[in-house]
Amino acid sequence: MGDTYSQAFFHLVFAVQNRYAIIHQVWKQDLEKYITGIVQNNGHKLIAIGAMPDHIHILIGYNLNQSVPALVEKIKTSSNNWIKDRKFTKAKFNWQNGYGAFSYSRSQIDSVARYVLNQEEHHSKKTFKEEYVETLQKFKIDYKDEYLFDFINEPDELR
Repeated sequence: MGDTYSQAFFHLVFAVQNRYAIIHQVWKQDLEKYITGIVQNNGHKLIAIGAMPDHIHILIGYNLNQSVPALVEKIKTSSNNWIKDRKFTKAKFNWQNGYGAFSYSRSQIDSVARYVLNQEEHHSKKTFKEEYVETLQKFKIDYKDEYLFDFINEPDELR
């Protein structure tokens, strides 16, 4: 009986509900480590992760035995509960509905990993909305503005 071989890479992107900028530098690295554990415990390989105050990028070597929606749901639900249990923010924390999942070839992985790891530098030149819409356009994905993430600014009292 023959073996089955596969190789797939996905860049996952999702945002904090209402796009509140409440992922703080103080606990951002702990969040990234926690999500790394979720990814690895589900049989995927984490290549790069980069959290910003209002969204996150995750680049993985993808195990085809789990659907992308199931993995994203597990990441969102588990990390939501983890953040709430630790009371990292005064505001109610939730991830927004929806996400982006973009596939890449092996030859693109190094550049995508650098992109994910250099989010702070990248966002000094481009907003998350500009970045996300540009990615959708690059992949020729039809989208409707009303179904994109809520692109609003955070009230100061939530910081």
